[in-house]
Amino acid sequence: MVFGMADTRKVTITLPVATLDAVRRLVEAGGAASVSGFVQRAVGLALDDLAGWDAALSEALASTGGKLSAQERVWADTILGHGEHAGVA
Repeated sequence: MVFGMADTRKVTITLPVATLDAVRRLVEAGGAASVSGFVQRAVGLALDDLAGWDAALSEALASTGGKLSAQERVWADTILGHGEHAGVA
C-alpha cells in the first residue's frame, strides 16, 4: 500500500493515445504529480460537476412545478437524443 492513498483501488482504463500523451507531457512539465494523480483529479472534478448539475436541475424543477411529467420526459428525451424516444419527432 502506498502511504497517503487510504482506501483506494487500482483500475485499468483505456484512453486514446493522444490523450495519454498529453497527460504524460503535462506530468513531465510539472503540471501534475503523476498520470494517476491527474486521472484522480479529473474524475473528482467530473463527479463534482455532475453533482452541481444535479443540484441546479433539482432547483430549476422545484421552481417550475416539480418533476417532469411522462409527456415532458418523452419530449426531452427526443430533443436530447436519449432513451427509447430518441430521434422520434
